[in-house]
Amino acid sequence: MMDSRLKDLLGARKRAWLVTGSAGFIGSQLVEHLLRCGQQVVGLDNFATGHRANLEQVEQAVGPQAWRQHRFIEASIVDPAACREACRGVDIVLHQAALGSVPRSIADPVPTHQTNVTGFVNMLVAARDANVQRFVYASSSSIYGDDATLPKVEAITGEPLSPYAASKQANEMYADVFARCYGIQTVGLRYFNVFGARQDPEGAYAAVIPRWIRAILTGEPVEVNGDGETSRDFCYIANVVQANLRAALTDQPRALNRVYNIAVGENTSLNRLLEILRTLLQVDFEPIYRPFRAGDVRHSLADISLARERLGYAPTHTLASGLKQALPWYLKRFESAPVLPR
Repeated sequence: MMDSRLKDLLGARKRAWLVTGSAGFIGSQLVEHLLRCGQQVVGLDNFATGHRANLEQVEQAVGPQAWRQHRFIEASIVDPAACREACRGVDIVLHQAALGSVPRSIADPVPTHQTNVTGFVNMLVAARDANVQRFVYASSSSIYGDDATLPKVEAITGEPLSPYAASKQANEMYADVFARCYGIQTVGLRYFNVFGARQDPEGAYAAVIPRWIRAILTGEPVEVNGDGETSRDFCYIANVVQANLRAALTDQPRALNRVYNIAVGENTSLNRLLEILRTLLQVDFEPIYRPFRAGDVRHSLADISLARERLGYAPTHTLASGLKQALPWYLKRFESAPVLPR
């Protein structure tokens, strides 16, 4: 839940917001929170990875009156004209649209570049030309690449291990250049393994938490890449929403034109995550261990002190509390799925 001070700050003035990737997991959560707080929202998505069902859930959650403050554009950020149309009259951009997944980018790097780099530049140009006040964008912990430093601090990055990581590194470089050349106010958020309601459990590139929960509840194989000792800093969606809003609304000049780690500051091994899910779902299962996946970082843990200091970011949910809050959505999502015998 959004803290009262942030909610008051958001509700004190009605602004026009653009959320790209608005039919996605993170984008739809941002749209919902903004509409609940009386804001005007433009959504942009081409449904390459987002889902209409996510927007339908937002409409049901906020009600018809708030939903009327939402305008949706079905288009791709690869289309410069669509980006210009989406930015028209907008005060703040929350740029979430991207083609995610390290394995997908390794298998086929060109679409990742087109969406994540060309599309990103299209959005920056459109925001510049529309005199948008603030451009907040999603970066990624994949930026840290092969650097072994733990915890990860923003100033120390390694070599990217995938085209996806390279595309996010390019985003940060372009945002910095546009701030220097054109005076655009940008804030980048390096997300660490975000999870929560509306995260897609389907397909080869699904994130580990929804994929495992689906497998556990339906009796499918629970597959682990590697030995299970790989660790991640899992970050519940409410923390990410908070970070976006703080980045969008901060009036501190020193907070601008920077990138920030957005996580909890605690890492959990995949084996430990399996134990938590076994207890939470009260289902016994035996995981299947597979070879390590190309491009994956072995350990990930964020230092979030810069986001705390500059943005006032304070995570409200741990991995355990986030899973408990998201569980009803997962149970409803899979209640009609056939259960296979173990």
